[in-house]
Amino acid sequence: MTVMRIVSAEAVAAATPYPALVDALSAAFAAGPEGCVAPPRAHHGVAVDGEPERTLLLMPAWDRSGLLVVKLVQVAPGNAARGLPAVQGQVMVADAETGAWVAMLDGGELTARRTAAASALAARHLARADAATLMVVGAGRLSTALIEAHATVRPIRRVLVWARRSEAAAAVAAWAQARGFAARPVGLEEGAAVADVISCATLSADPLIRGAWLRPGVHLDLVGAFRPDMRETDAAAVARAAVFVDTRAGALGEAGDLLQAAREGAFSPEAIRADLFELCSGAQQGRTDPGAITLFKSVGASLEDFATAKLALSRLDAG
Repeated sequence: MTVMRIVSAEAVAAATPYPALVDALSAAFAAGPEGCVAPPRAHHGVAVDGEPERTLLLMPAWDRSGLLVVKLVQVAPGNAARGLPAVQGQVMVADAETGAWVAMLDGGELTARRTAAASALAARHLARADAATLMVVGAGRLSTALIEAHATVRPIRRVLVWARRSEAAAAVAAWAQARGFAARPVGLEEGAAVADVISCATLSADPLIRGAWLRPGVHLDLVGAFRPDMRETDAAAVARAAVFVDTRAGALGEAGDLLQAAREGAFSPEAIRADLFELCSGAQQGRTDPGAITLFKSVGASLEDFATAKLALSRLDAG
């Protein structure tokens, strides 16, 4: 009888240090479909009486050896009022030989870490090499992960934090200060005017970052809005930027920042410079102009879950 291995959030975090995780994601994207088959995720709206609509996500991926990973996620916006993470999930791993389910990894921790690592991977190609000031928009679970991950690829020394609730922004800033960063809460326009990297991780349906605020050389990292009716930037921000995405299929199907800018006539899908497959394989270049505004839009891909789960289990097995 197969015994299910349960991997806690703490164990997932310990087994996926950001330098190793960023490299693992880079290798997975460079290998492309030859390394991992990652179909588009299934999306379902879940209506709940008296609550904001939840989203159910089903995300499978597998390789030619037979190793299969499936992530099951519910995004529950109402959890913010409960002081709980919006993303609730688990990651299931099947044995390559038998197909039996052999492991379940904490999906919230795995999702936060692989999402932050994908942003850091993009920043390695797109942010200026001297980027030292990071602005984080949103104070949820991803905020601290993004700070840690970006600091592994760029010399981040100062962290600016904005959140709808001032006490939440102050808490994230205090967390960053305790880890050696110069950190403080800021207003949106104030922070955007001085940041080298702006990382947005919210469930916003309305623009938060305005294109008029962006200074030359800034890198804009958009990871929060994952449905066509969500957005974290206005059309002017998209229009001013060189646009890159995690996957073209995901971005053109779900990225509200880009889809809404396109409907407003400020963007065309043909303007996407490259995705992570192309950047990591060397097929396309990232930043070529220190004064350019770059924008990376991610909606998440099951390839990232696969690579993260595989790394975590291999490191745990190695002791």
